[in-house]
Amino acid sequence: MVDPDEIGDALTALADAGDAISIYHHDSADVVLARLLSVDPELPHFVIQLNEGSVLPPGECTFVTWLRGARFQFKLNDPHWNALPEQPTLIPAQFPERCQVLNRRAAPRLETPLGTYHTASFVLNGKPYEMQLYDFAVGGVGMRCAPRDAVGLHVGRRLQRVRLDMGPGSVLICDLEIRLARHFRSFLLGEQVQIGCQFQNLSPLMQDELQRILERLNTGRGGQR
Repeated sequence: MVDPDEIGDALTALADAGDAISIYHHDSADVVLARLLSVDPELPHFVIQLNEGSVLPPGECTFVTWLRGARFQFKLNDPHWNALPEQPTLIPAQFPERCQVLNRRAAPRLETPLGTYHTASFVLNGKPYEMQLYDFAVGGVGMRCAPRDAVGLHVGRRLQRVRLDMGPGSVLICDLEIRLARHFRSFLLGEQVQIGCQFQNLSPLMQDELQRILERLNTGRGGQR
């Protein structure tokens, strides 16, 4: 996306929705959480609102979020990231020259039924993890957890022998690759991390079993309406 009007429309949509944005500095593994407070297409510039207590390191940063079901990101480079006077969490910035729209979902996802609790359990570097599943698809699953429970879970990480508990009698043991990790704020749970994973090396038998599980879940949802 390189058209200034399209970029302005996209940034305005993010500001209107108040969606969380993860900011990655090229020299740091830390993630800075923010939102877009306002957008002025005429200048063109926008105002970044950092979470209270956050600081944006000087230099190049990558801004990552979701927009209309697709991963949306852009890079900006500022040697200072000067905040507005007496407002340390508000940082003005110029429009990026280009934005990327990535990872459109190849298959529809099915949210976990209300009133149920599905989990993904695995061991990574000797540490056990158990995370809540919130959606499924033939291509992968979505998990979420508190930030303290997401340590070590980076994009590109392979998770081996993950046990997916997808309802009574529906257990799948599989390998996953993390394709998305983003922070967001839940009204009930506070700060959360969304972990999007893609299935790896599913055998034909496992693919058939996954399809049966998804069909059963979808049928159950229809009965709950």
